[in-house]
Amino acid sequence: MNATERRAPHPIQLPRPRDIIHTEGEARRAVEVGRTRLLIAAAVLAVAFLVVAYRLVNVGLWQQDGKVNVAAIEATPAAAERGDIVDRNGIVLATNLVTASLFAIPEQIIDAGDAADRLAPFLTDMTRGEIEAKLRSDKAFVWLKRNLTPRQHSQILRLGVPGLDFKTDSRRVYPQGGLGAHVVGFTDIDNNGLAGIEQSFDDVLRTGYEPVRLSIDLRIQHILREELARAMAAFNGIGATGLTLDTQTGEVLALVSLPDFDPNLAGMAPEIARFNRATLGVYEMGSTFKVFNTAMALDRGAVELADRYDARTPIKINGFTITDFKPKNRWLSVPEIFVYSSNIGSAKMAQDVGTAAQQDFFRRLGMFQRSSIELPETGTPTLPSPWRPINTMTIAYGHGIAVTPVHLAVGVAAVVNGGIMRPATLIKRQPGQIPDGERIISTETSAAMRELLRLVVRAGTGRPADAPGYLVGGKTGTADKQAGRGYSENSVLASFVGTFPMSAPRYVILAMIDEPKPNAASHGYATGGWVAAPVIRNVVERMAPLLGIEPIEDTLVPDAASALLIAASTAE
Repeated sequence: MNATERRAPHPIQLPRPRDIIHTEGEARRAVEVGRTRLLIAAAVLAVAFLVVAYRLVNVGLWQQDGKVNVAAIEATPAAAERGDIVDRNGIVLATNLVTASLFAIPEQIIDAGDAADRLAPFLTDMTRGEIEAKLRSDKAFVWLKRNLTPRQHSQILRLGVPGLDFKTDSRRVYPQGGLGAHVVGFTDIDNNGLAGIEQSFDDVLRTGYEPVRLSIDLRIQHILREELARAMAAFNGIGATGLTLDTQTGEVLALVSLPDFDPNLAGMAPEIARFNRATLGVYEMGSTFKVFNTAMALDRGAVELADRYDARTPIKINGFTITDFKPKNRWLSVPEIFVYSSNIGSAKMAQDVGTAAQQDFFRRLGMFQRSSIELPETGTPTLPSPWRPINTMTIAYGHGIAVTPVHLAVGVAAVVNGGIMRPATLIKRQPGQIPDGERIISTETSAAMRELLRLVVRAGTGRPADAPGYLVGGKTGTADKQAGRGYSENSVLASFVGTFPMSAPRYVILAMIDEPKPNAASHGYATGGWVAAPVIRNVVERMAPLLGIEPIEDTLVPDAASALLIAASTAE
């Protein structure tokens, strides 16, 4: 073949535009077909997984002969393990106890009626009919009783009823019973925190690694609870509350609310018993608020200790009348206004301070917001709105503003510890963990207030709080309880907030009795001085030796405030 006969190479053929369009359409169709096939495949796989999961459960719970696989049921997770809750000294307040839980396999029960008869004496929280109904259930298995006691477990085991079996479980137990119940709280049957520290530290406790160590000292908790219960019974009160606070660290050593409850049986406790009066209850605190009014007036420079006010005539404003419980009917010095608890003098001092300054002072004291204490049960203060001049005057002696007992104790601690406010805590603080706090008043004002508080116990309404050798200071409070739009004439909150030793105050103790009734020993009175002040004395005398505080001689030299009071008393 010659060259001319050779076939020339084919020229390159470029696709035409319509061919390109045709090719792209086919590609799209191919993608859609592939996607559809993938979706179908995924659906088939999902169904397959569901079938496999069902078979796994079926095989796990049922044996080959069609019977329930008891071993599989027993292998199911028990209630979650939780870390312990302990007091500051390591005493256990909440822990876990391994228990047995009873379940039944209804199809294996030979005679449901006979089995119910035999179980009824040991499952006392269920009726015989309820037990039989469970035993006749068409379910694979039913729970009969979670967390049996060791005795119940032994007694039911001895019955030998076919179709009954047990599963190892975990139960939350509270070895101290009602002592500290409102602090510790409780869990549900599956160990989920429902109240108190159990709820607020639920995530921490679920790890189970380390115990939650509280600031509570169980010894002081017991003392405070016992003394409050004694006063509540003596004066036939409907409730009581109190707490002990370290003024330097903010740690709460005791917190009591009565009536209380056993957290082991929390579900059976009435609502009033589960109510935490110390942190959730919001009350008008009465004359204990004169601690803040006097400190504010002195620190702002609105008054000096030597100043006097006319307390001869009640104040009439906006249809209200401000009077003194036991009027002196004369001009009173600032120390006398505080020691003799004059409402008239306190109201006039607040007027001299002014509404804006009063609002600022109480805001800095934390009285405008919920307490930061580590409990879910905290109350919101009630404030006047609008804040009128009459509110400025009544707040001076604790009416027109309502706070929790924790608010009151934290504020008093700041007044006496040198002027530094630290938030209250229920968690034990190490030396390096103590917050710096915020300065509320000057050290000079704090020193003057310490002397005035001591004078209340030495010569004023707080004499029954005096514990010889421990230099107790404090302030009484007797507040009429609100009833509708006014106040009840026969229902009061009797309180005393004390602190000791006044040479260097370390502890604040608050006691409050709800609706005390006068008795023969109180000469017909149900005031803070007669009802609550003795509680403080008894608590101080019992707790001081436990904390290594030795009694000392009262050698404090009266300063200008004492001299003014003594001179005024002599002149009467």
